[in-house]
Amino acid sequence: MRRTKDKSPKKALPWYGWLVIGLGIVVVVTLVRASPENKPFGSSDPGELKAAIVDQLYSLKPDEAFISEITGELEGYGFEIDLYQGDDVTVDLYRQLPSYGYELIIFRAHSGLLASKGEVTYRTCVFTNELYSQRKHVAEQLSHQLAMARITEHHPWVFAIGAKLVAHSMKGKFDDTAMIMMGCSCLYIEDFARSFIKKGASTYIGWDASVGLDYVDNATMNLIGNLCTKGMTLHQAVAKTIAQNGADPNYGAVLKYYPSQNGNQTLKQLIK
Repeated sequence: MRRTKDKSPKKALPWYGWLVIGLGIVVVVTLVRASPENKPFGSSDPGELKAAIVDQLYSLKPDEAFISEITGELEGYGFEIDLYQGDDVTVDLYRQLPSYGYELIIFRAHSGLLASKGEVTYRTCVFTNELYSQRKHVAEQLSHQLAMARITEHHPWVFAIGAKLVAHSMKGKFDDTAMIMMGCSCLYIEDFARSFIKKGASTYIGWDASVGLDYVDNATMNLIGNLCTKGMTLHQAVAKTIAQNGADPNYGAVLKYYPSQNGNQTLKQLIK
């Protein structure tokens, strides 16, 4: 069963590329404060497998076919799914994720390396859809847990979370949760991956460079099929996905996972 807040997508904008090295997207660290998120949409029975799809890109480029296929694969495996789309994807949603008890979380979200005035500072950031304000989340902004980010000068500034927010402001601990990051450069460096593992995640899967959206949607569908339907180990599933899709045709990004010692485990073993 898929649970979701039903929001009609805004008019889809042209695809410009994600916040990454070389695309000239500027992210600037500024100010912040905190507020608790509401409970997730409904509650699952004890012992039930739960997964979340955080679809930050829904407002910019919705892909109902992707959501439908991924949902089918996950439900066939035994997951009940919470779907967060568009305006649901806020700083507080990210902050509350460990407390919701998910075994698997898929992030379909803009991401990239933090840059200021054209200089890359080598800090991974993942977009929300929460409009930026100097008056919100002030403590987290001052402590570099958040940044202000936008795709291009034609898009509004929004908050983006960094690894420090995962480490210091997420509520509770993950319980061997598997993380799949669909954004650009989420494993170019390991700051985000290390923060999620220290927060209790079992494994972290992502691309090591910039990716195109059509490419990453297709590759992620294959990855989920290899992990769920075919029951491959993590190493086998990643290798098979690369064999099926190749590296990103425009940017050369390759799918990787962290930590490396998890490669011989299946999804069932990873989420225990």
